[in-house]
Amino acid sequence: MNNIPLVFWLIPIASIVALGMAWYFFRTMMKEDEGTERMKEIAAHVRKGAMAYLKQQYKVVTIVFIVLAFVFAFMAYVLKVQNPWVPFAFLTGGLFSGLAGFFGMKTATYASARTAHGARTGLDKGLRIAFRSGAVMGLVVVGLGLLDIAIWFVVLNAVYEGENTALITITTTMLTFGMGASTQALFARVGGGIYTKAADVGADLVGKVEANIPEDDPRNPATIADNVGDNVGDVAGMGADLYESYCGSILSTAALGATAFAMNGDMQLRAVIAPMVIAAIGIFLSLIGIFLVRTKEGASMKELLHSLGLGTNVSAGLIAVATFVILYLLGIENWLGLSFSVISGLVAGVVIGQATEYYTSQSYRPTQKIAEASQTGPATVIIKGIGTGMISTMIPVVTISVAIMLSYLCANGFDMSLSAKSISIGLYGIGIAAVGMLSTLGITLATDAYGPIADNAGGNAEMSGLGEEVRERTDALDALGNTTAATGKGFAIGSAALTALALLASYIEEIKIAMIRAVENGKQYFDAAGNVFDPTNATTIDFINFFQVNLINPKVLVGAFLGAMAAFLFCGLTMGAVGRAAESMVQEVRRQFREIKGILEGKATPDYGRCVEISTRGAQREMIIPSLLAIVIPIVVGLVLGVAGVLGLLTGGLAAGFTLAVFMSNSGGAWDNAKKMIEEGHFGGKGSENHKATIVGDTVGDPFKDTSGPSLNILIKLMSMVSIVMAGLTIIFL
Repeated sequence: MNNIPLVFWLIPIASIVALGMAWYFFRTMMKEDEGTERMKEIAAHVRKGAMAYLKQQYKVVTIVFIVLAFVFAFMAYVLKVQNPWVPFAFLTGGLFSGLAGFFGMKTATYASARTAHGARTGLDKGLRIAFRSGAVMGLVVVGLGLLDIAIWFVVLNAVYEGENTALITITTTMLTFGMGASTQALFARVGGGIYTKAADVGADLVGKVEANIPEDDPRNPATIADNVGDNVGDVAGMGADLYESYCGSILSTAALGATAFAMNGDMQLRAVIAPMVIAAIGIFLSLIGIFLVRTKEGASMKELLHSLGLGTNVSAGLIAVATFVILYLLGIENWLGLSFSVISGLVAGVVIGQATEYYTSQSYRPTQKIAEASQTGPATVIIKGIGTGMISTMIPVVTISVAIMLSYLCANGFDMSLSAKSISIGLYGIGIAAVGMLSTLGITLATDAYGPIADNAGGNAEMSGLGEEVRERTDALDALGNTTAATGKGFAIGSAALTALALLASYIEEIKIAMIRAVENGKQYFDAAGNVFDPTNATTIDFINFFQVNLINPKVLVGAFLGAMAAFLFCGLTMGAVGRAAESMVQEVRRQFREIKGILEGKATPDYGRCVEISTRGAQREMIIPSLLAIVIPIVVGLVLGVAGVLGLLTGGLAAGFTLAVFMSNSGGAWDNAKKMIEEGHFGGKGSENHKATIVGDTVGDPFKDTSGPSLNILIKLMSMVSIVMAGLTIIFL
C-alpha cells in the first residue's frame, strides 16, 4: 500500500462520483410524471417482460460462469499453470458487467413512459428525460468498471508488494477479469439481440406488411415483446459490451505499460496507473457534456444531432487537453508523444462516429438513396443497403489504420527500428489510444442508451393514443435515437479494434509468464536451432522468433483463416438464430389475428405475454452455441496449432470481424432510417408500396445491426481474452 501514489485515489473517487450521479439522474427521472393510467400499464408490461427475460438469461449465464470458474480453479490449483487469483477475478468481471446491464435496463424501462409524457410538454423536456436516463447507463458502466479495477489493484498490490515483477503479475492477473466481462457481454449481446429481433421481425412482417397497421399499434400481439427487446438488446446488451471494452482497454494498456517500463520501477508504476487516471478524469468531463445537451421546440434532425454532438464533442475536446496535463504531471517518459497517441484515439472515435452518422442518417445522401430505391421494390432497397454498408467500411478501416500507426509512432518517438524497446513502448501507445477513445464513455454510451428509451417512448405514445403532436415529437426523438445507436455501434466497434490489438500484445506477455512458471518447475525450451531458450529476459521479438510467427509458417496462415472464418460462422449462426425465433413469432402473431376475434377492430386484447414468452425461450435456446463457440475456438486452436496459430487466429478474427461488423451495423442502420424517412411523408409515406419495400429492407437489416454486427466486436475481444487466460494451458503442450 505504501508504494501507491496519492493520485491513484482519484480513480475510486471518480467511480463513486459516477455512481452517485447515476443515482441522482435515476431519482430525478423517477420524480417525473409517468402519464396516464394507460401509459403506466404499458410501461409495466414492458418492465415485467424485460426483467423476466433478464432473470432467465442470468440463470443460464450463472451456470456457464460456475463451470468456467471450476475450470480455471483446476488450472490454477491442480495444474499450477495459472495465477490463483484468476477464478475470482473472472467472476467479479462477469458480476460487475451484469450489474451494469441490469441497472441500465431498469432505468430505461422506467424512463420510456416518462419521456413520452415529457414530450407532451415539449421536445426539449422529452429529450432531457431520455438522454439523462441514458446517462445512467453510461455512468454506471464507467463507475463500476473503475471501481472494479481500483479494488483489484489495491488487493493485488497488497499481496505482491515487494516482488520484482509485481506490477507485471498484477496487471496480467487483472486482465483475466476482462474475460468475465467479455463472456457476460457476449451472452447479453447475442441473447438480447436474438430476443429483440425475433419480436421486431414478427411485429413488422405480420403487423405492418400483412395487416397494414402502424408500428407499435396495440392491436399487434408482438408489440410489447418488441419494446421489451429494445431494452434487453440495446440497453443491457450494449452496457455489458462497452463495460468490457472500457475495462479491457484500461487493463491491457496497464499490462503493456508494466512491460514497456519494466526496467524502471517508478516509471513502470506511473505507466500502469496513467490509463486509469485518464479514464477517471474522463468521468468528470463526461458529466459536463451531459449537462450541455438540450434543444428547442420544432428542432430539425440536424439540430437534434448537433445538440447531442455538442455534449460529446465538448467532453472529447476537454479530455484531449486534460491528457497533456495528466501525463505531464505524472512525469511519464515521452509524455508529449503519448498525449498525441491519446489524441489519435479520440480523433479516430470522432471520425468513425461522423462517418457512421453520414452513412446511416436520413439527413444525408446514402440513406436518402436507399429510400429512393424503394420506388422499384424491396429487392433494390436491399441491394442498395448492402452496397452502402460495404462502401461505409472504408472510412472506419482507414481511420483505425491511421490511428494505429500514429499512436504507435508518437509513443516511441517515430522509431521504426523494431527494437524491443521501440515495439513495447509503441504498443503501449496503441493501448493508450484505445483508452483515449473510451475515456468519455460516460456521455458516449448515454447517447447510445438514449435510443431505445426514445423508441419505447414512441411505442408508449402510439399505444396510449396520445395526440399527433406528441407522436411527431417522439418520432423525432426515435429517429435521432436510430442515428445515435448506429453511431454508438460504430464507436464500439472502433474501440474494440484498438482494444483487441492491445490484447494481442498482452497475449505475448501472458505466454512469457506461463513459460517462466514452467521453467521454474523444471521444464526446458529449445529454439529451432536446438539452443536452450530462456524466457526470463526474452523480449517480444525473441518470442516472435522463437514461435516463428511469420507468414511463411503455415500455423499462422491457418490460424488467420480460422479467425476470419470464425467471424462469418458467428454471424451465420446468430442470423440463423434470429430467423428461427422470428418464424415462431410470425406464426404466433398470425395465429392470434386468426383465432382471437376482434383484435384488428380493437375490440379484443392480444395475448402479449405469449409473444414475450416465445422471444424469451427462443433467445435462451439460440444464444448458447454461438457464445460457447467463441470460447472453444481459441482453446482448440491453442492446443492444436500452438502460440503461432493463436496469434494468426486473433489477427484474422480482428481484421475480418472489424470490417464485417462495420458493414452489418451501417447497412442495418441505413435501412432503418430509410424506412423512417418514408414514414415522414417522402416517396408516398406510410402504408404505400414504397413504405412496404423499406420495411422489408429494415427487417433484413434488423439482425444485421442489432444482433450479428454488434456481437462481433465482443467476439474479437473475447477470443483474445480466452487466449490470454488459457495461455498456461497452451504452453503445457508446447
